[in-house]
Amino acid sequence: MKQGIHPVYNKVMVTCTSCGNQFESGSIRKEIRVDTCSNCHPFYTGKQRFAQAAGRVEKFNKKYGIK
Repeated sequence: MKQGIHPVYNKVMVTCTSCGNQFESGSIRKEIRVDTCSNCHPFYTGKQRFAQAAGRVEKFNKKYGIK
């Protein structure tokens, strides 16, 4: 590899702006801020709500007379 053309890879602290959680990662940036992390994201915390797809399908079938 050529010398002097690659960015410097640093260990940085990633900060979540929603919950304030911090963890270490690697990046070429000095600091990283994220809106949502695995500590507060609904998918990882188990508080995720799913859409009521069954009701939508039944409504569609009723509308178009499909059994």
